[in-house]
Amino acid sequence: MLNPNQKVHPIKILLVEDNPGDVILTQEAFFESRLSIMLETVENAEDALAYLRNDDKAVPDLVLMDINLPGMSGLEALTAIKEDLHLRRIPVVILTTSSSDQDVLHAYDHYANCYITKPVQFEDFQNVIKGLEDFWFTIVRLPKP
Repeated sequence: MLNPNQKVHPIKILLVEDNPGDVILTQEAFFESRLSIMLETVENAEDALAYLRNDDKAVPDLVLMDINLPGMSGLEALTAIKEDLHLRRIPVVILTTSSSDQDVLHAYDHYANCYITKPVQFEDFQNVIKGLEDFWFTIVRLPKP
């Protein structure tokens, strides 16, 4: 039976990640999903903001963002997203290798919806992605676009 909070249309996720290996790992982890996931990828924060502000593109249901990006950092992009009246309701999950307490505090101070440190092992990473899916797309009620 379908959970009433679960989306019936494909779930659109924007992945902001500059490491091609991490992009592939994320794609593989979502490939195993029982949900219909449409994963879009950009390599830097500037491209993420351009993508989010493009009126021709549908707003994603969730943004997964690394903080260690070339040019503008993921934390700077997070700030820009949460200051934008049209974007601030999009959940932004920080998905990064950094486990720095300072990065965690800064992310939450700038309204990150969640902070996840990437596990090193693929199986652990798959479990994190599955938990993320379960939480954001079957348990949480998100605003309608």
